[in-house]
Amino acid sequence: MGIGAFLKGAVKGVKGAVKKILPKKDDSKGSAADAKAPLMNSAFVFIKPHANTRAVQDLVVAKLTSKRVKILAEGDIAAAKIDKDKLIDQHYYAIASKATLLKPEQLPVPEAKFEAKFGVSWKQALADGLVYNAIDACAKLGVDADGLDAKWQAAKAAGDMEKFGGGFYGAKLGDGIFVFNGFFMTMRAAFVAPGASIHYYVVEWDPADLKWSEFRGDLLGPTDPAVAPLASLRGEIYAEWKALGLPNEPFTGENGVHASASPLEGLAERANWLKASVSKDSFGKAALAAGVPRKALDSWFVDPRVRVKGGESGSVFDMLEDLDADECLAAMLTIERE
Repeated sequence: MGIGAFLKGAVKGVKGAVKKILPKKDDSKGSAADAKAPLMNSAFVFIKPHANTRAVQDLVVAKLTSKRVKILAEGDIAAAKIDKDKLIDQHYYAIASKATLLKPEQLPVPEAKFEAKFGVSWKQALADGLVYNAIDACAKLGVDADGLDAKWQAAKAAGDMEKFGGGFYGAKLGDGIFVFNGFFMTMRAAFVAPGASIHYYVVEWDPADLKWSEFRGDLLGPTDPAVAPLASLRGEIYAEWKALGLPNEPFTGENGVHASASPLEGLAERANWLKASVSKDSFGKAALAAGVPRKALDSWFVDPRVRVKGGESGSVFDMLEDLDADECLAAMLTIERE
């Protein structure tokens, strides 16, 4: 469920704090009976709707297996299900919660900042029925995702937009209403358009064969496909998009393939997209056995801000990014819990 790092500056310090707390690896060799097999890395990978062609599916399988990444399961999820079950909304929770999942009165709007920007108090705007999340704004204005995006971009160009937090934006549209995260509807539309679908893979591999950072950096490639190495999935899809049957050249928003940024994200994504049982999932089972409460796991699935014991705070997903399974689990045990 990886949407970009909203807290990159803070994250660097938090990840440094995590690494200091992680137990040192013991390289001494014990008996075979004492040796404990490392946890396998397990991730959720999917081809985005714009790139979901047979040729891209074949490419993804070839790239994964060439790096000894085992495909445990694969399949398609159609747009109707993605829309009905709000799967993409949960996947991009930090953004979507403000656009589709929560009503304006449920949002942590900084009231002073709202009033300073728009010249009306937050409470008054709510009382007057002038505030909408993105999905309700579409219904109110009688527009689709592209129609709302046009109004959103016009408000941005006019300077009638304010950032209230990571992935949290509000704008006053020319229609006189206030809307939050209006841009999300165009992102969502690609996943819920009639006939669209994703093709997913549940994958597993030995961290001795491939570090998580290599899985994302070398095998998957950077978010911007234009700068991705040709040997990476995103790089090859960008270079060969016509031959692979894509309708247009990939860009950051439509970069071909998604893959979990950490074992925790992989668990969260399998629970969301596949309704997988956390207690039966390999990483979920290991986390519960290590003493991570199920309540904590559930709360971490929506990427809250957390604090390392005796350390700094930041996004839990960003904190655990690129850690292999054993390291990720050890780091999760350092997070303070209520």
